[in-house]
Amino acid sequence: MRVVGLGEATHGTSEFFRLKHRLLEFLVLEADFTVLAMEASVAAARAVDDYVRGGEGDGARLVAGLGFWTWRTEEVLALVEWMRAYNAGVVPERHVRFVGIDPQHSGGAVERLAGSLRVVAPEEAVARRAAFDVLRDARPGSRPDPAGALRAEMERLVDVLEGRRAEFAERAGEGAVVEAVEDARLLVHSADLISRLFNPADTEGGVFTARERYMAEAVAAVVDGSSSRRVVVWAHNGHVASGLCAGVPALGARLRERYGDAYYALGLLFGKGSFRARRGADVRRPVRRNRIGRPGAHTWEGLLARAVPVDHLVDLRAAREADAEVREALRQTYAHRTFGAAVPRFLYRLNAAPVVPAEEFDGLAYVARSTCSRPLP
Repeated sequence: MRVVGLGEATHGTSEFFRLKHRLLEFLVLEADFTVLAMEASVAAARAVDDYVRGGEGDGARLVAGLGFWTWRTEEVLALVEWMRAYNAGVVPERHVRFVGIDPQHSGGAVERLAGSLRVVAPEEAVARRAAFDVLRDARPGSRPDPAGALRAEMERLVDVLEGRRAEFAERAGEGAVVEAVEDARLLVHSADLISRLFNPADTEGGVFTARERYMAEAVAAVVDGSSSRRVVVWAHNGHVASGLCAGVPALGARLRERYGDAYYALGLLFGKGSFRARRGADVRRPVRRNRIGRPGAHTWEGLLARAVPVDHLVDLRAAREADAEVREALRQTYAHRTFGAAVPRFLYRLNAAPVVPAEEFDGLAYVARSTCSRPLP
């Protein structure tokens, strides 16, 4: 395997985060994996990567800056601190890298790029000020523009940087130019997300399609950068599954198409308990504890719980070699519970989506009881 996707049915379950931490340790120590690619800001993750490789800084502050409240937890901080401790004991070539794959929340890239332009091309810094102000804080789908003017402006900036590369390198150094070009290319993607319609029904031109594609491209860029590189992907079940996410081909489906059986998708499900999430789409709403009881008898979680009521893992690849009755059962459509960073205010307990286990996952880990992730102070 070259890529392992570690999913989660909620973004606010402590047991999921701790299990994924243990799995990362195993994959690093026993299977030569060297990259953690997380559903987190590409721009902000660079500072975390520098930190885990021995750089200065405060781990808690850097984790808090990853762009999503979901990762601002004691569990993710413990993971980052383990990566830093591990890297301190191995040669740089064996360092475990921390990579963000989500082009959202790119304020860090805006600040770095604006600072570089003020040094190498002050006139460009002035000309892009209005666009940078939008890119610093705007959310995907918040400024629909079918013409894509904001994206086109960032593409022109990439061309300017590439066209004057030698001149800029002489002023600021080749390393600074490489970083500036990378930031500008990231802002092309951010601008694209901002300008697209936030419409799940738009399976071609909407935000959801673009985000899944950009995350898959970010993972592929890491994997394909070295023939020996192996990558762990940390994201929601919906993203790592080899099916649809919000009605469009998921990150995992794109990785499956690219890498075949060298991609292993592990979904994480739970029986009952509590998890953290916002209720309602308004980002100003507080993150709350949400309680949920046992799964229905005919849900996929309910079937797992009835078969083995304690924590367990099912290797669906091995099960595909079982008798015909088992293979047929794994190719049926079931309901399974799924919760994102936000859930419906009153009916969140009914949140469910269809799943065909053998087609969407290679393995499933069942956690009998979920408890809330622990937010950092």
